[in-house]
Amino acid sequence: MPIIYDDEFGKITIRRSARASQVRLRVAPDGTLRASLPVYAPTFLVKRLIASSRRQLRELLADTDADVTYTDGMRIGKSHSLHVRHGRELSVKRHKQRIEVDLPDDMLLSDRDVVKAIRISVQAALRIEAKSYLPKRLAYLASSLNHTYTAVRFSHASGRWGSCTSEGTISLNIALMKLPFELIDYVIVHELSHTKHLNHSDAFWAEVAIGDPNYREHRRLLKAETPTI
Repeated sequence: MPIIYDDEFGKITIRRSARASQVRLRVAPDGTLRASLPVYAPTFLVKRLIASSRRQLRELLADTDADVTYTDGMRIGKSHSLHVRHGRELSVKRHKQRIEVDLPDDMLLSDRDVVKAIRISVQAALRIEAKSYLPKRLAYLASSLNHTYTAVRFSHASGRWGSCTSEGTISLNIALMKLPFELIDYVIVHELSHTKHLNHSDAFWAEVAIGDPNYREHRRLLKAETPTI
């Protein structure tokens, strides 16, 4: 199936159907967005719908996997933190490195509407951090390890930490900013290694080992983490 990429939502799979009468967007089982459209409809209609529906799509994605637990004072990414205070009505806003939650007395941080509102701000904070840190780190490791890539993209609508296309486009999940720096490096080295070996052969893992000699331990530790935001 054709795939397009959006700067905010990452990979979007396009599925054409003779039964489709209009363009629709939904969340696929892997957490990415999937577009369905009539057989002969042009692809730009998907991009137009995304551009006009960003707020609704953020809310749709915030509803997905909404069982995330937030706590007052918790660290968000590398430089943000969550702060809860009393408020007359629910309000969540990002101010510099703080995500400030005004919480009414009759609501809990675990309430679905509260979690949904917080997640939108958390995603925004992690995206800012990811765009600031990951391209520089990717470029540094690529140069150090003699790898080349064509482009870097960011996403959060995915159950994967990263991916690499046959054309050399590397996608990195903004949820990487939740991880220790050594695990971020492991994911980046993993994807850079795919620019030479688009598989998981022995040669691929030997390439990973050059960039991350402790990749087995880092791989084990990564399995205990989740890219859910």
